[in-house]
Amino acid sequence: MYHSNKVIAKSLNTHLNIWNTVAGTGTAGSTPSTLSGQCGIFVDNNLNLYVADTLNSRIQKFASGQLNGTTVPTGNITLNSPTGIMLDFDGYLFIVDQYNYRVIGSGPYGYRCIAACSGTAGSSSSQLYHPYSLSFDSYGNMFVSDISNNRIQKFFLVTNGCNVTTSMTTMSSGIFLLIFVLLRI
Repeated sequence: MYHSNKVIAKSLNTHLNIWNTVAGTGTAGSTPSTLSGQCGIFVDNNLNLYVADTLNSRIQKFASGQLNGTTVPTGNITLNSPTGIMLDFDGYLFIVDQYNYRVIGSGPYGYRCIAACSGTAGSSSSQLYHPYSLSFDSYGNMFVSDISNNRIQKFFLVTNGCNVTTSMTTMSSGIFLLIFVLLRI
C-alpha cells in the first residue's frame, strides 16, 4: 500500500473482511507514527513489524500492537530508498538499498554491504540496478530481484561477503514476479 502511507492487516482466523491499521496513519510523514511510500515489510517471530519506509530512507520497527515505530539504526550506513527487508533464521536483518544499488546486512559487528557493493548501478554479475526485494532458500542462498536488469540475482552468502553463483535474465516482468513469488514459498 505504497500510496496509502500505512500498513494494514487482516486476521486469517475469521471470515469477516475486517482490516486493521498496524503501522502508519494514512498521512505521509517522518514521525515515529507515520510512513511515506513504504514498500517492504517483514514480521519476526515476536510479531514485530519491520517496514522499509522508502521515501524516508529508513527502516521502522513496530513492536506488536504498537502504532509508534522506532528507526532501526544502521550505524554508518546511509540508506537511499530501501524497498525490501528480511530477517534470516539467526535474526540478522537484510535490507535492499534500492538507490545505492546494494544489499546490506547486520551481523555481530554491525551493518555492512553484503552484495553489489560498488555503489553504482550496472548489469554485471557483481552489480544490481534497482534491486527491489530479497528472499532466502533453505541452503542460505539469497535471491535479489533486480528490476531494471529484468533478472533475479542469486548470491551465496559466506562469512566475509558473498559470491555470485548465477543470475537469471531476459524474463518478462510478469514471469519475473511470478518466479520471485514462487521462490519465497
